[in-house]
Amino acid sequence: MRQKALNRRAVIAAAGAGLVGAAGLVIVLQPGASQASSHREAPLIANDPQADNTDLYAFTSPDRPDTVTLLGNWLPFQEPNGGPNFYPFATDTRYNIKIDNNGDAKADIVYRWTFRNEDRRGNATFLYNNGPVTSLKDKTLLFRQHYRLEQVTARGTKVLVRDAVAAPSHTGAASMPDYAALRAQAVIGIKGGARTFAGQADDPFFADLRVFDLLYGANLKETGQDTLRGYNVNTIGLQVPKSALALKGSPARNPVIGVWSTTERRGAGKTAPFRQVSRLGNPLVNEAVAPAGLKDAFNRLDPSQDHKVKPLVARVTSPEVPKLIEKIYGLEAPATPRADLVEIFLTGISTKSGPIKADLNSLLLNKDVNAKTFTPAEMLRLNLAVPVTAQPKRLGVLAGDLQGFPNGRRLGDDAIDIAVQALEGAAQTGKLVDALAAGDGVNANESPFGASFPYVALPHSTSVNQAG
Repeated sequence: MRQKALNRRAVIAAAGAGLVGAAGLVIVLQPGASQASSHREAPLIANDPQADNTDLYAFTSPDRPDTVTLLGNWLPFQEPNGGPNFYPFATDTRYNIKIDNNGDAKADIVYRWTFRNEDRRGNATFLYNNGPVTSLKDKTLLFRQHYRLEQVTARGTKVLVRDAVAAPSHTGAASMPDYAALRAQAVIGIKGGARTFAGQADDPFFADLRVFDLLYGANLKETGQDTLRGYNVNTIGLQVPKSALALKGSPARNPVIGVWSTTERRGAGKTAPFRQVSRLGNPLVNEAVAPAGLKDAFNRLDPSQDHKVKPLVARVTSPEVPKLIEKIYGLEAPATPRADLVEIFLTGISTKSGPIKADLNSLLLNKDVNAKTFTPAEMLRLNLAVPVTAQPKRLGVLAGDLQGFPNGRRLGDDAIDIAVQALEGAAQTGKLVDALAAGDGVNANESPFGASFPYVALPHSTSVNQAG
């Protein structure tokens, strides 16, 4: 990780210093037409949960370290008993995971999932299934979703999976007595060593989201409750060889990739164009960095344009959360402008003099990247050369575990606690802020993650509301 990249660090420093000047190229972000939508943290997406892009994960596969696992989640807060239609993926929609490997903040590789329904209920029944389901091919499973997976590059579009069946919503123990077997059938092998999955899963994001109540009740009394406990989510996953993602197919020369996910909805009519309505890279950016007036627009923005949006860049260099913590808890906010957050969110981390002491995950570390076209942008960055950590630490890089967030994101990384500590300057000092060391009091998912792809826990089948 301590590559000789002083000249590349200089370019990053210049890029960070120049962001304020570049931000003068203001892009006007206005709410779109009525068909637009965005993420759950933004006003419009609340009306379109199937397009709600909730979390993104990218990490070296622990059991197959020559591969990368990419996971995207959609349609949050699924109450397990929410039948009879449960929680299908949207049709006339494109679910994308995008890769930048040359540093220009534009997608060099797009993995695209599109879904169609097979609904055999008609006027005969309202049931999702009319008997026990032990196979994805069972006639008792009356509603199925099929999907197509494509890889889009400058060379064109390649079909990786033509007609796979997604794992169904878990309707309960009587209907699906061995859901693990159903999910195993939904893991599809792809020529060249890749695998894909689509279906329902336990929501792997663990956090106490009462943070929005004046930062946990204004005195940290509102912590320790996992808001996502018991809820499910729709997951799309891909496990792919590192050589398929790295620039020029060489993870040794070019180990860093940028990753983000998007949802594209088709407008009215079968020939209408697709429009991006949701976008996600690093966790919590749109929730806790972008102001309310930019949230809907951020989800329609391509990462290559981020550095031109003056009010968005200003929220990175002078974030709101530390000011709120200072006002509510009396902890002095770090001095601005925040060069550390520019590295974390916009350029990637590359420094030998800072507290992290590693050239970690800037795309400028790739030997074949042209520094002249390097573009600061918000995306999740992953260094493929960092080995799998034998005993992962939930605070990732802040705890000395360089495989963790913000170097990619693993399922067990504690995004809320890491983000708060980073915003409070822990990456500057190399030390956790003691007053906030307890975090939100939720340190792990309620269900254990799997040891193999797709790693996410099986979906819940009992009601979230267990009161009485």
